[in-house]
Amino acid sequence: MIFTSIQFWAFFIIFLMIFAVLRRSTRTGMMLYVTIVSLGLFYYTNGWLVQLLPLTALISWSLTKIMNQYTGTKRKAFLIGIILLDLAPLTYFKYANFAISSLSHLITGNFPIVDIALPVGLSFYTFQAISYSVDNYKNKFVLDVDLLEYIFYLSFFPLLFAGPITRAETFFPQVRRQYAVSERLMYSGLWLIIMGILKKAVVADYIAQYNNWIFNSPLTYSGFENLMGLLGFSMQIYLDFSGYTDISIGLAALMGIRLRENFRFPYQSLNVTEFWRRWHISLSTWFKDYVYIPLGGNKQGKLRTAIHCLITFLLVGIWHGSSIMFALWGLLHGSALILHKSLQHFLRKIPDTWLTKTFCILITGIFIICSWAIFRSPDIDTVAAIFKQIFTNFQPKSIPVFWSMRSTWLVMMAICGLMFFIKERHYNRMMIKFIYSPWLMKLLAFACTVQLVIEFNTSNITPFLYYNF
Repeated sequence: MIFTSIQFWAFFIIFLMIFAVLRRSTRTGMMLYVTIVSLGLFYYTNGWLVQLLPLTALISWSLTKIMNQYTGTKRKAFLIGIILLDLAPLTYFKYANFAISSLSHLITGNFPIVDIALPVGLSFYTFQAISYSVDNYKNKFVLDVDLLEYIFYLSFFPLLFAGPITRAETFFPQVRRQYAVSERLMYSGLWLIIMGILKKAVVADYIAQYNNWIFNSPLTYSGFENLMGLLGFSMQIYLDFSGYTDISIGLAALMGIRLRENFRFPYQSLNVTEFWRRWHISLSTWFKDYVYIPLGGNKQGKLRTAIHCLITFLLVGIWHGSSIMFALWGLLHGSALILHKSLQHFLRKIPDTWLTKTFCILITGIFIICSWAIFRSPDIDTVAAIFKQIFTNFQPKSIPVFWSMRSTWLVMMAICGLMFFIKERHYNRMMIKFIYSPWLMKLLAFACTVQLVIEFNTSNITPFLYYNF
């Protein structure tokens, strides 16, 4: 039951009507209702593995309560224990088969691979649980939270399946306030839902079909077709993930909870450092606050800073999957960040003109797009085949044929490309105009969105990419 399905929206409309009544009457009843529904959705998706979530919540909440009674070494020991216990299910479900396979290859053994399915949402609620305990340890979050509130926080279904990773300091104060949901918040949520559905269900799902053919068999296509597949996946992963998180943030807004944005026009970044401040913001800030800074950050010299950066981005890569390709992707981005930091003294001397900015955006974009080839490919041979075709078998004569066969695909890509020239302030103005437009205009916009989903609906709908992570 994904957020772009008819079944989900039929369910959500009914859910929201009951939620609205409970929210006005009893906070405890509202939290209990949402928790039961969230765990029901988690069971619908993961079966018996639903018990992992309340078990994690109970252990993490109880041990954090005990930790808060201590200071010094005992307090730190409890925190380490909590983090290890929180990470245990994620480590097993995500990396057990990889570890078994690697060990079997290393000692030439024949260990059986266990049939392990990664529970959807496991990474997101695990990271939220760790952030809660660490913030308690550092006294950054001091509210006394009961068990129901904590389970409600970890299982909150708009966040459970796709994030963004939300800190306790952002979430709990809003839950505890008793106020009517403002029209501005509701309509901003509706705007995000419409944008998210357009991104994910209309564009990303449509262009994904061609991208998959290229990455599955790059040598059977020309260099131009491989280039289009690489550009297509760069667009797909952005639209898929940002679209889904737009819907998540929009759903929470309809329920009266304002969440922070997770993407801020990342392909307009001038450098890799800026890209990671705009891409999957909740994940990049989580790794910065809970991995990079605890390692020492940038306060222990240039060499140690570089090592801390590489370790952090190696973990970012591995978080995406138990594959050498994800590790290489993470190390590549970590190396690019180190290079950018090391050139700061030189870069500051370059005049800040529109020509310079255009060049920086272009260079950064080329790096990001090329790195997506490593992220998406199953092995290094596929990456090599893609770039070999692009540089040695481009075949410009295939361009007219490609246009005649995939004109809709190209038009979608062109429209998306033009959208990246839209400034953030212009996008915000469009959202404000939508919020204050007549209700008939909002209804028309939603109806047009639904019609586009129907028009471009395909039997080969691509699941939300980050379900795998």
